[in-house]
Amino acid sequence: MYPTLSTRLRRAATAAFAAALVAGTPALALAQGAAPAPAAPAVAAAATADPAAAVRAGVESWLQGRFKVDAVRRSPVPGIWEVQIGTDLIYVDEKGQHGFVEGQLIELRSNKNLTQERIDEITAVNFKDLPLAWAIKQVNGKGTRQVAVFEDPNCGHCRNLRRDLLAVPDVTIYTFTLPILAADSKTKAVQAWCAPDRLKAWNDLMLQGKVPDNKGTCDNPIEKVAELGRKLKVTGTPTLFFMNGKRLPGGVPAARLNKLIDENSKAS
Repeated sequence: MYPTLSTRLRRAATAAFAAALVAGTPALALAQGAAPAPAAPAVAAAATADPAAAVRAGVESWLQGRFKVDAVRRSPVPGIWEVQIGTDLIYVDEKGQHGFVEGQLIELRSNKNLTQERIDEITAVNFKDLPLAWAIKQVNGKGTRQVAVFEDPNCGHCRNLRRDLLAVPDVTIYTFTLPILAADSKTKAVQAWCAPDRLKAWNDLMLQGKVPDNKGTCDNPIEKVAELGRKLKVTGTPTLFFMNGKRLPGGVPAARLNKLIDENSKAS
């Protein structure tokens, strides 16, 4: 395990790239609403003279004065410097351009989370290849935009996401019922699929806790969905897939959901 930054430092210094973990896009500058800080002339100048000074300048520019760099020293790894901020440590290259923060590789000048960008690439899917016939379909408005979501009937975060998804305009929601959390998850998923109105049954189950009143004996794709989840390495619910193939594991703040769907529905 990498040592984690303190709550105090994490909230200030990594607030922007934490947003990138949700959005999968370049983070904003540390000051909320501000543009990323331009490259400080001091960083370039220091790089040619003293690596320690370049490292310090790069990190201080990234921190934007919120915290003090207490010490900089060489690490046991050539070219990597240890930076002490209070009782916390991060590791930075000798040019002061990139740093490891909580196990994430960050481009300090732009505040891009390069680790998350790469994860987005290797975990993406081809949305057109998803077997949407195995999903429960809901169309909001014209349904121009599309998302696919894997949900377990006993998943609390799934319930929150579903409530928020139902309020999003102009989107088609494909729900794959993935029973992985509890012994009765599969039974509930099958019962929802076997209901006369499976969309209503699923929404009632997720939002009201109303279990469908049937024996769940119809033909259903639940086992196929479970295999699909394993194939796509969906290890938790909810997991959301956007039209561009990017995945978003876990929940997302309601205020950001519509924007994320819009951003990830546009052609690259």
